[in-house]
Amino acid sequence: MSTKIQGDIGEELACKYLAENGYKILERNFRIRGGEIDIIALDGITLVYIEVKTRTSFQFGRPEESITLRKLKFLERAAKFYRAKRKNLMKLPDLERIDFVGVDLSNIEPDIKLIKNAFPL
Repeated sequence: MSTKIQGDIGEELACKYLAENGYKILERNFRIRGGEIDIIALDGITLVYIEVKTRTSFQFGRPEESITLRKLKFLERAAKFYRAKRKNLMKLPDLERIDFVGVDLSNIEPDIKLIKNAFPL
């Protein structure tokens, strides 16, 4: 399975899981130079930027071990850009955070792990 297909499957599973847990998905794959925010959603009155990592084995570590300082800095920058770009289109809540969803596809049934407020914003 290609990493693109693996990532797409993981994001679909993450969106379904998040929706089942009360999140309202606003946008997926918000791209800026240097990368993308996988999912942007509302959790109650909080705007949430969500990073999704999917693994089919733990050869390169668990999904939550894959977040680097560089990725965190990018997410912070992308979140500011998203807010600036969307502020005239919709009312955005003042509260915001970064969550992480790890998707483990190494077993028959996917294992999904949500870490709320995983990284300070």
